[in-house]
Amino acid sequence: MIVKLNHQDKQIAKEIQQIQQAAYRVEAQLMGFDGIPQLYEKVSEIQKSTETFAGYSEEQLQGVISFQIDEGILAIHRLVVSPTYFRKGIGKRLVEYLLEHYKGYEFVVSTGTANKPAIALYTAYGFQEQRLIEVAPGIHCTQYSLSN
Repeated sequence: MIVKLNHQDKQIAKEIQQIQQAAYRVEAQLMGFDGIPQLYEKVSEIQKSTETFAGYSEEQLQGVISFQIDEGILAIHRLVVSPTYFRKGIGKRLVEYLLEHYKGYEFVVSTGTANKPAIALYTAYGFQEQRLIEVAPGIHCTQYSLSN
């Protein structure tokens, strides 16, 4: 089940942090880059975030998506699934949740260019590559967008 999360609650913020650190460690390995900011984000920083958070859980939190809306653009800031639950369709469900509940927005998201599973997920929903961003020497992210 997907529900909005109160990330200002310390326990929920801690659960978000644990999932995102585990998920971003996997992405860091794929990219060969450990400078992903969310790897080092503190619970207090998550609590102060202005993003909207939604989570997928069955008895425990298994995946999280966060986003911000500004002038008709919905920017996905993080989509993380606990590695224990990789390949179970949780990322798909979280993307579908946004697409169903926020019709009429343009969606944008960036992911590591080496993160083939994330790219496959976004392109399966029709996201189109927009531009390549060099985040560190030799390390790239790709930005995607979708008009919904």
